[in-house]
Amino acid sequence: MRVCGVDEAGRGPLAGPVTAAAVILSPGFPVELLRDSKRLSAVQRERLVPVITSGASSWGIGWASHVEVDRLDILRASHLAMRRAVDALSTIPDLAIVDGSALPDLGVTARAVVRADATVAPVMAASILAKVARDRWMCAYAPFEPAYEFERHKGYPTERHRALLRRLGPSVIHRRSFRGCDVPFAAPVGSSDSSPARSS
Repeated sequence: MRVCGVDEAGRGPLAGPVTAAAVILSPGFPVELLRDSKRLSAVQRERLVPVITSGASSWGIGWASHVEVDRLDILRASHLAMRRAVDALSTIPDLAIVDGSALPDLGVTARAVVRADATVAPVMAASILAKVARDRWMCAYAPFEPAYEFERHKGYPTERHRALLRRLGPSVIHRRSFRGCDVPFAAPVGSSDSSPARSS
C-alpha cells in the first residue's frame, strides 16, 4: 500500500505563505532518522531534506499565499496547501495520513491522526520538508523588505518581529486578517513591488 504523509508549516506566523508537503517513502527508508520537525534544529532539518527527497518514491510541496490565508482563513488555506502538495505527487497514494484532527479534501482516501508528525514516518518526513521549504522561502523573500528581518524570525510572532511590526506597520506579505497586522500599511524603504509573495 502506498501511504502518503501530509503535514503543513506556517499556520502560526504573522506573515508569509502556509506550506505543505506530501511524502510517500520508499520501502527500506531509514525511518529511524526521522523526528518531529519541531524537535530538530534548522541544521538537522536541512541535512535530512536530501535524505528524504532521494529516499522517497514521490514527494510534493504545496503553497497557499498570504492573500489566500486572508481570503479563506488559515485552516482552509492550510488545507488548500495540503491538497496542492498531494496533487504535486507523481504517484497517487492509496492512503494519505494527515497530522491533526481536521481532515481536508485531498482527492484521495485520507485519515487524520493527532500527533502523526511525531509517530508516523511519512508524516514526519512531510513535516520536515514543509518546514524547510517555508523557511527557505522566507529567507529568499527577506531582501525584498529587509527592514522586517524575515530571515531571522521567518514571520513567527517573536518579540522582535512584533516590535518591528508596530514600528513599521505591515509589509506586503503580512497576513492582514491576523491580530496585530490589521493596521494601516506602511511600506519600509527598500520594499519592492516585484515581491515573489504576490504569486506564491
